[in-house]
Amino acid sequence: MAEDQQQDDKAAVARLKTAQDKLRAEIGKVIVGQEQVIDELLLAIFSRGHCILEGVPGLAKTLLISTLARAMSLDFSRIQFTPDLMPSDITGTEVIQENKSTGERELKFLPGPIFANFVLADEINRTPPKTQAALLEAMQERQVTAGGRKHTLEAPFFVLATQNPIEQEGTYPLPEAQQDRFMFKILVNYPKRDEERAIVLATTTDVSKTVEPVLNAEEILALQAIVRRVPVAPAVVDHALDLVRQTRVKDLEGEIPEFVRRYVSWGAGPRASQYLILAAKARAVVQGRYHVTMDDVRAAALPVLRHRILCNFAAEAEGVTPDTVIEKLLEQTPAAAGALSKDPQVAAALSDN
Repeated sequence: MAEDQQQDDKAAVARLKTAQDKLRAEIGKVIVGQEQVIDELLLAIFSRGHCILEGVPGLAKTLLISTLARAMSLDFSRIQFTPDLMPSDITGTEVIQENKSTGERELKFLPGPIFANFVLADEINRTPPKTQAALLEAMQERQVTAGGRKHTLEAPFFVLATQNPIEQEGTYPLPEAQQDRFMFKILVNYPKRDEERAIVLATTTDVSKTVEPVLNAEEILALQAIVRRVPVAPAVVDHALDLVRQTRVKDLEGEIPEFVRRYVSWGAGPRASQYLILAAKARAVVQGRYHVTMDDVRAAALPVLRHRILCNFAAEAEGVTPDTVIEKLLEQTPAAAGALSKDPQVAAALSDN
């Protein structure tokens, strides 16, 4: 029975590769460039993860997310975070209504904009911590509590939050505990010159392009289940643990690199290890493979770890960022480990072939 399930999963993985190519093509009708951002968003979606997108205004973050929702036939909701936004404005509230048949008054729950498949939390750092925290239960438990009653959110469910890294006046930075709930922090950069030229030409005419659905909710849920079933070699898991545990300057076990001790105040927690493996599984699946390599883990290191590493004053003074620390950590933590590569299972994990 298990072998039949594995064969079915392998066939589904092969179909997903075709679906992913179509998905990129549909998104490409509206979004120019940003291939890496799109790839990382897809990895998070197939891993049931949430994302922070950080970039300056005007880089089409909102348009990208709404286009992705259309291509996946999912409900899309946008919440513009402002200083006066209340938690009930997100989750919904209970109101007293009269029952026309009985004449009695009763409480009725009116769902907020959080009740959608794709929820865009636009400029999440513009609202106070109390309102930011309203997302925590929804993100972690996939439910909302109002008036003592729990209301389940329909799957699939994703929170995609945007941040402006430049203007910090009047903002409320996300606490580390809440940032840790996001699987990825994705950096959205300026387009290249030829990409910007294509953007200008495409957006200054009256021609509109229609995005055709490629996947639906049921197919996405099935693919998320397949990602969880993809096998992982012990050596790949150990490599993910090596990368994460070396960021913990307070960890008394093992050797912490000197540059980490010098520049890092706090390192990544266990969620980072979990998300590295999940992202590696998702990357293998979207590339049409049913085995995970160490390169899959390393490819996910930046978006998984950059918001889980807190650099100190020395790092800030010398212009060292979490990305700098992660890249140096990848450089000093090679994927291959000498004799380990003699193990056939490990050898398969060390190569994409």
